[in-house]
Amino acid sequence: MKGIVMNKDDMILISVDDHIVEPPDMFRNHLPKKYLDEAPRLVHNEDGSDTWQFRDVVIPNVALNAVAGRPKEEYGLEPQGLDEIRPGCWKVDERVKDMNAGGILGSMCFPSFPGFAGRLFVTEDHEFSLALVQAYNDWHVEEWCGAYPARFIPMTLPVIWDPQACAEEIRRNAARGVHSLTFTENPAAMGYPSFHDFDHWKPMWDALVDTDTVLNGHIGSSGRLAITAPDAPMDVMITLQPMNIVQAAADLLWSRPIKEYPDLKIALSEGGTGWIPYFLDRVDRTYEMHSTWTGQDFGGRLPSEVFREHFLTCFIADPVGVTTRHQIGVDNICWEADYPHSDSMWP
Repeated sequence: MKGIVMNKDDMILISVDDHIVEPPDMFRNHLPKKYLDEAPRLVHNEDGSDTWQFRDVVIPNVALNAVAGRPKEEYGLEPQGLDEIRPGCWKVDERVKDMNAGGILGSMCFPSFPGFAGRLFVTEDHEFSLALVQAYNDWHVEEWCGAYPARFIPMTLPVIWDPQACAEEIRRNAARGVHSLTFTENPAAMGYPSFHDFDHWKPMWDALVDTDTVLNGHIGSSGRLAITAPDAPMDVMITLQPMNIVQAAADLLWSRPIKEYPDLKIALSEGGTGWIPYFLDRVDRTYEMHSTWTGQDFGGRLPSEVFREHFLTCFIADPVGVTTRHQIGVDNICWEADYPHSDSMWP
């Protein structure tokens, strides 16, 4: 390997879906001191595993979420401790080295232990919950992305329990250059009003459009994946994972915000692309056959046309999606590395 130099022109990949295994000291510089003793903490257990603990919730830290660089034969419920995973999973300096090795110029990183929509931080104390969300966002923007500003696309957590506070947090972060929000693909599954409750979420939609911020609905972020039966093998759930994002696409495409906000952009994160040509045929057929009695109106356009105006999608390895890219819309397709998850092909 002697003498190999990475040329900047070799790094042409932009990954819109990677993940962070958060470091144990992430709250130290950003959470008000009065809350530090109550904050989530990383605990090293006697069996060698590391778990995030917050009140009565215990969250395993790694497993299939941090297998970058390991052979597939080792996939399973291990590794379970920070000392067993690549440092690039949780150390930003090492992450950039791994990005260089994979030819990745830019990366957008989703959270891990708080959940993709920050559900862990929801408590009975609004002020404490908001402080946790803002501390996470400040750490992500200032320390993780701020360490290498040209290499990361910052993305912040929502205040999911309060749309007005969520709007204020979107605007606070947009003022420092953040134009990406991680969110659930199905708020109703988490006990919140659905995307069809327009008035409830309106402050958030307004803030997203006003600040040119993209809403990223990550697969499985509501905790509701397709499971056919309690005794079905794990392979069934893994196979059906993209169906979760198909449901989100239908939910959002037929929702009122898509019609009300011409500039609204929604990313369907980690959902693949091969399903999209059939989906677009299906929504157009549904509109043609049923809109007269369901009352749907896209202003003289087809749902497939509206989909291409509003939605961004991404793939890791998707031969069918690549083959049908012109039916999907080339401008609607992004690439993702999914580092360090088990679907990733890094490096």
